[in-house]
Amino acid sequence: MRILIVEDEVHLAEALVQILRKNNYTADAVYDGETGLDNVLSGIYDLVILDIMLPKIDGISILKKMREEKISTPVIFLTAKSDVSDKVMGLDSGADDYLAKPFATEELLARIRALSRRKGEFIQNNTLEFGDIELNTSSLMLAKALRNVKLTLKESELMELLMMRKNTVIPKELIIEKLWGYDSEVEYNHVEVYISFLRKKLQYLDSKVCINTIRGVGYALEVKD
Repeated sequence: MRILIVEDEVHLAEALVQILRKNNYTADAVYDGETGLDNVLSGIYDLVILDIMLPKIDGISILKKMREEKISTPVIFLTAKSDVSDKVMGLDSGADDYLAKPFATEELLARIRALSRRKGEFIQNNTLEFGDIELNTSSLMLAKALRNVKLTLKESELMELLMMRKNTVIPKELIIEKLWGYDSEVEYNHVEVYISFLRKKLQYLDSKVCINTIRGVGYALEVKD
């Protein structure tokens, strides 16, 4: 799951990035509304943590633009403003949740998990299932029945993306944007290496789930007949 933090308090933004990464999320931070809008319109993020009071473009304007562009990415407003009127304005503008500063890290993580469940991407305990395999995005464990194998964080992120878009073709470009960022210089062979790693681990589990290559396009996670 890739999360964008748009927060002009640099120390807070960097602390949130570290907290999220420690909890096995992929996180990026930007510090002004203009850059934040450019990032959210890329469509590569699964959730946005958005401050209201930002330089250049405020959070409410960013959110309204997202919804105008039909970007349904969940948004948590994170702000010092805690008046009821501010909360109402944020939620009416299309926010999914609202958290006032100061806040407890555990509460923010719980709200992220709740939004993930609401979208139907996760089931209980941050676990995804497909075919005969199960991925725990918290422990980075891929399992089939009583056999399991530990994934690296990047392997887990790739498997999560494949499972969330199961039975559909995922272009290599999208994989790079989701896992490394849209301005990354990562090349296709990086993706191929991680696909190879995952195939070996699926083979170790003796799973019926396979990663098919769609030549010239990308990959699809499917179950063997």
